[in-house]
Amino acid sequence: MATLDALELLSEHGCFGGVQRFYRHASREIGLPMRFALYLPPQALASQEVPLLTFLAGLTCTEETFTMKAGAQRLAATLGLALLMPDTSPRGAQVAGEADAWDFGVGAGFYLDATQAPWAAHWRMESYLLDELLPGMGPLGAIDGQRLGLFGHSMGGHGALTLALRHPGRFRSLSALAPICAPTRCPWGRKAFTGYLGADEAAWPAHDASALMAGQPSAPYPGGILVDQGLADKFLADQLHPEAFESACAAVGQPLTLRRHAGYDHGYYFIATVIDDHLHHHAAQLA
Repeated sequence: MATLDALELLSEHGCFGGVQRFYRHASREIGLPMRFALYLPPQALASQEVPLLTFLAGLTCTEETFTMKAGAQRLAATLGLALLMPDTSPRGAQVAGEADAWDFGVGAGFYLDATQAPWAAHWRMESYLLDELLPGMGPLGAIDGQRLGLFGHSMGGHGALTLALRHPGRFRSLSALAPICAPTRCPWGRKAFTGYLGADEAAWPAHDASALMAGQPSAPYPGGILVDQGLADKFLADQLHPEAFESACAAVGQPLTLRRHAGYDHGYYFIATVIDDHLHHHAAQLA
């Protein structure tokens, strides 16, 4: 059973009959300390194996943002879902330009493995999540490593969609909230991909959810994918492009529920509004 190096429990809080924990560990893949939050529902504390639902957060967020703002633990406790909230990016590498993450450029994790200097040494979020963090969950509670779901918001929505499509069979359920659906076509994605993957755009579609879906031989999630998008989101027209993902799903016969919500923006008030629907979506497919 895989373990996380130098694992340190930072804090623990009773929450709806379960426990919310915050951890730090020495990441082998990143080469720096990384933090994550883990919610174990009451069923897991009673030694009943539960599914694990991982949430990937967006730019400027940390492992604390969704954990403290979304209000997901109440229903997760009822449904018997463990929740994993990793940090979004390497921290403290002291790489010039790292602070540009606040402008959605290089510096933000983007949930891929960078190939270009100076980012390639530490910006390995795909390998970190798939090869280190998720395999290391087993010793931390009664978690069924075969029942994994993935979702995320904004940059994390991009991460959820692309990682689920890049690693077929690894996740049983998938959803996203206001995701970046076509990063090869938007300023955020093009800036990040140029920095991390290089100027040769031939390497970019392998990390673009719409391009990845269009290349599927059949529907990878026959039980359906759920995506929620606010129509008052200031990033919708230029950065997110849900219509591209919608078209790609239609072309390969992938069932998609894309809900467009009038009056809702890009923030956590929107996420808190629809979070219960996402938990129910995952619970049904992870049962």
